[in-house]
Amino acid sequence: MFPKAILLALVGAATTVIAAPTFNDKGLLQFALNLEHLETAFFNGGLSKYSTSDFVGAGYPDWVRGRFRQIADNEAAHVSYLADELGDDAPKACTYDFGYTDVKSFVKLAQKIESVGASSYLGLARHINDTTILNAGAAIAAAESRQAGWITSSVLKNQPWDGPFETPLPPSAAWSLIRGYITDCPDSNPDLPLLNLPSLKVSDSTPKAGQTITLTVTLKSAKTPLYAVWIDGLTYTYTVITNGKTVVPTGLSGTAYVGVVSSKDHPDRDNFVTGFAVVDFPFGSTARHVA
Repeated sequence: MFPKAILLALVGAATTVIAAPTFNDKGLLQFALNLEHLETAFFNGGLSKYSTSDFVGAGYPDWVRGRFRQIADNEAAHVSYLADELGDDAPKACTYDFGYTDVKSFVKLAQKIESVGASSYLGLARHINDTTILNAGAAIAAAESRQAGWITSSVLKNQPWDGPFETPLPPSAAWSLIRGYITDCPDSNPDLPLLNLPSLKVSDSTPKAGQTITLTVTLKSAKTPLYAVWIDGLTYTYTVITNGKTVVPTGLSGTAYVGVVSSKDHPDRDNFVTGFAVVDFPFGSTARHVA
């Protein structure tokens, strides 16, 4: 069965607004455990498929695979912690299809998944009531961010960090970035208090400031105007969408996110039109980025 996020999406219609369930700590922990199951499956799957010699053959030092093994162990520890916290309410692992075809595509996707992981926990933080859970989530977010930074800088030789602030993603926006890798989940898994948002594709995932790009999504109807919201750190930048196209704003660096919204209000359930896409504005690991 497809992952059971509650189907409160727009069903492709940007004019429809449906109230979503209220977040609670248990539901947010269940979302976090879904994320950690996915991350654990991703790293274990890649490491079982590619040997140290495969990494070396792809141009990486022989120690890189060992570091990925450590990340996999960290993700397994996150699963264990969250499962213990949830007890009988813990969702089980699903089945996944990540689509990587070689070591290089595995490494590139690893950086994306870890960045989304860090952003997901930061986005959950504002909804968590229990301070113990909040502290644990912050600790996991910091680990995910460090792991993403290591992959980006030490392995991909790009920026070690994106800027002065990590980027928080609202829970449904984060879910939109990971649910595409999930092919089936146990029927016993609990529903998640999230919107299933239409998938968004961008014509260029590494665009330049001032470039016009196309945003592709299937909608049955959509009121206008629509805006692209670009999230980078704690900054939200809005650009008008005209005939499915928008201009990339200045000032974005490292890993950022873009989605479609129906207003320039803070992006949240009431104005989401689509899910989000990852966009990268990389700069060298030894260079200072100038926006």
